[in-house]
Amino acid sequence: MDFPDRMGVVGVSSKEKRSFGQSTNLVGVPTELLGCREFNAHPVELHISGAREMNKNLFEMLSHAPDLADAGLAFHSYMNAMFGIDPEQREDGARARRFRASFLRLLKGWGYDSNGPEGAVLKGWVQSRFGLFPTFHKQVIDRLTGPVWTAYVEEKMSSRFHNNSIHTQLDMLYEFCQWALATFVAPGKTHLTLYRGTNSFDEHQIVERLDRRRVVMRINNLASFSEHRDVAGCFGDIIVTAHVPVVKMVFFNTLLPIHPLKGEGEYLVIGGEYLADASYL
Repeated sequence: MDFPDRMGVVGVSSKEKRSFGQSTNLVGVPTELLGCREFNAHPVELHISGAREMNKNLFEMLSHAPDLADAGLAFHSYMNAMFGIDPEQREDGARARRFRASFLRLLKGWGYDSNGPEGAVLKGWVQSRFGLFPTFHKQVIDRLTGPVWTAYVEEKMSSRFHNNSIHTQLDMLYEFCQWALATFVAPGKTHLTLYRGTNSFDEHQIVERLDRRRVVMRINNLASFSEHRDVAGCFGDIIVTAHVPVVKMVFFNTLLPIHPLKGEGEYLVIGGEYLADASYL
């Protein structure tokens, strides 16, 4: 069965279809290169400017961890000490105080609904650090004006979740994830094969169809994948299979001892154009 064509972002010119985001980012690779399929085929190491340099004590501590479980506990403790997030994650209403945003609360919200306010903050962080614009938030984002873009910007900047140096927290999560992948999970590997289930191509748009199965797909600037094909099948009748660069992974489900995305083999992946297989179950 053929799949529908969605040529880049809806409503833009042919030249603009190749545009992935803003001209600036914090990883030292041009955004247009970072978002294209050529980068995904031949990735280079990425680091968020200043994140490791400002947290040398953390990575010195991590260097002594014998395994991922101990490293995860060390990272969790460091984040609690740095950002004071533990007490504010209580949901029992025991204390009325201003909520401090935390990366854990964003992950929890993402697990409920990637198009909710927490998802907007996460997509906004990807835009800030990697330069890639989201292509979908509740609806297709077809231009950088109008009500859909405005609603996304309002949510990503809301003080409800955009406080307590939340972008710095996410910087550290990304760098810890990259360290853990290189040290324990995928040492020496440049790519992992991951799967995503979908029922439509609104959020992740087909840019080019190469044959009945192979497509070039523009993935939203942040997206969930699974390491298990059968789990991906629970989220849609179409299975997208992609070889995802390790450097584009922000989080995976065994990274931390305590977090709300357990049980689905989930990976959070930075988007752009991907060469992928798309097939029905």
